[in-house]
Amino acid sequence: MKAVIQRVGNAKVEIDNKVKGEIEAGLLILLGVTHDDDQSDIEWLSKKISGLRIFSDEEGKMNRSILDIDGDILLISQFTLHASTKKGNRPSYINSASPDIAIPLYEQMISALESNLGKKIQTGEFGADMQVSLLNDGPVTIIIDTKDKK
Repeated sequence: MKAVIQRVGNAKVEIDNKVKGEIEAGLLILLGVTHDDDQSDIEWLSKKISGLRIFSDEEGKMNRSILDIDGDILLISQFTLHASTKKGNRPSYINSASPDIAIPLYEQMISALESNLGKKIQTGEFGADMQVSLLNDGPVTIIIDTKDKK
């Protein structure tokens, strides 16, 4: 499972020119699921995201988590995070999980993050053509791969 985590001043996702999810200060997370991801990836990643100290404290140091600032999360499914560009110029998505695997894991991640935050998070729609806009704060962008837990 891969996540691109962006600290944002605000973010929203639109589908067919209608806002599906929108947040103010918090995290925009693009989530890619692969074939061998499972519940242990969800548990590890949701805890890592919830505790990630990338928000500024009173001294301007990145020392606060999403929990500390009572921020919001916008979670977007993004199968292209597992694209392979090894051969040619057209990406292959063979490493991305099929919907029957990815959808339940995406939904479990939503539940895990909501449980960790103690509130509802905003989401896109799995498989939809989405337009995502954001104001990256910092910019701060972190990439986490559950298969590379360093």
